[in-house]
Amino acid sequence: MESKELYKIYEQHPVITTDSRECPEGSIFLALKGASFDGNKFAVSALEKGCAVAIVDDRQICTDNPQLVEEGRLVFVDDTLQAFKDMAREHRRRFLIPVIAITGTNGKTTTKELIRAVLAEKYNVLATEGNFNNDVGVPKTLFRLNDEHEIAIIEMGASHPGDIKTLVETVEPTTGLITNVGRAHLQGFGSFEGVKRTKGELYDFLASTGAIDNFVVNADDADLVEMAEQRFGVSVSQVIGTPYSLNPDEKRAYVIGNVIACDPYLRFTWRMGYFKADETPVYEVTTHLIGSYNVYNALAAIVLGIRFGVSSEQICHAIENYIPSNNRSQLTVTQHNKLIVDAYNANPTSMMAALKNFRDMQVENKMAILGDMRELGADSAKEHAKIIDFIESANIKDVWLVGEEFGKTNCAFRKFHDVEEVKKEIAQSRPEGRCILIKGSNSIHLSQLPELL
Repeated sequence: MESKELYKIYEQHPVITTDSRECPEGSIFLALKGASFDGNKFAVSALEKGCAVAIVDDRQICTDNPQLVEEGRLVFVDDTLQAFKDMAREHRRRFLIPVIAITGTNGKTTTKELIRAVLAEKYNVLATEGNFNNDVGVPKTLFRLNDEHEIAIIEMGASHPGDIKTLVETVEPTTGLITNVGRAHLQGFGSFEGVKRTKGELYDFLASTGAIDNFVVNADDADLVEMAEQRFGVSVSQVIGTPYSLNPDEKRAYVIGNVIACDPYLRFTWRMGYFKADETPVYEVTTHLIGSYNVYNALAAIVLGIRFGVSSEQICHAIENYIPSNNRSQLTVTQHNKLIVDAYNANPTSMMAALKNFRDMQVENKMAILGDMRELGADSAKEHAKIIDFIESANIKDVWLVGEEFGKTNCAFRKFHDVEEVKKEIAQSRPEGRCILIKGSNSIHLSQLPELL
């Protein structure tokens, strides 16, 4: 069945559920499959519970229920996930609004939230919620689009080659941003070059549409500049993209930033980069963000704010009032300690950035609790060893390492098999009066520690 035909079914029944336990009256049940489940098995029961139509990709279900097929209540497609994405693309095409796509190894969620905050000063914004940034979450986000929305921000994650290509072909963005490319999910990508190729699929799409200026790029990131120039065939410094930079000599930059301090919150200035420094206002912003590396996320939001007509005052107001959540660079002050919680995810790039920032912070009694960086494949031992080398050179003496990969490293720091061992240690002898960085992959569960510290 063609996507336009499927979308006609959606127009008649504009609610889609993928959970047979939740079947709103008159909705569509989409039978998705995963490693440990098969929605096809629940299609008929979903119809009995109230769904008007079930879309399946197991032909046997249709063979066993010819009456439901005849009534148009059971619809067969070759691939329900692809059908979901095709229908979402048809829905997205109904809205002639700017659609901003964001991907990257690190910082994409924080950047997305900063952009949302900035654009919400002027527009009704649809943005990705939570971790809905994969091939199921992105269609779900697109189906939230309605006539009230004036602009959309869609976050895209990837862990295998081709992931971004399939997502951009669903979203069909008008503007794109890659926050950075780093050494993450190497087990899935195969190499750092694999990461660059996959993230670069966003640039590929924009290039194919002729959107030569409709991408935002960090002019200080050599990898991103190279990736853009390869695809567009011309220089970022001359004619393409909307660059931002911390380099005051970057003549092409749309916005120039300067970090003033990070004690512990990031404070920076920014100005338009097309003009001489004495010809344009300089704006100072004090954020609720931990880590000087977040300045690039903020600059990206500033660039997009300016491009979409948000005033400089509104931009500053939005960034100053944005408060991070979900264990991403959060500062938490407890009765016992000051915590820098960045336990949502970790890879070599983000871990090193967090540690460099922690090293440079002017605070006393530093301590770090670090969890394994997952999905690094054959590079795992080497990358964990690099982190140990940096910690030793940074003179961060009180360090707890959590997980099997850090457990294999050759160092004198305390090692714990898992978070449960850490919790037992805290119960016996809780650190007091410390400034503690908590950083690790989400699967290490270090997010359980702040309430104990």
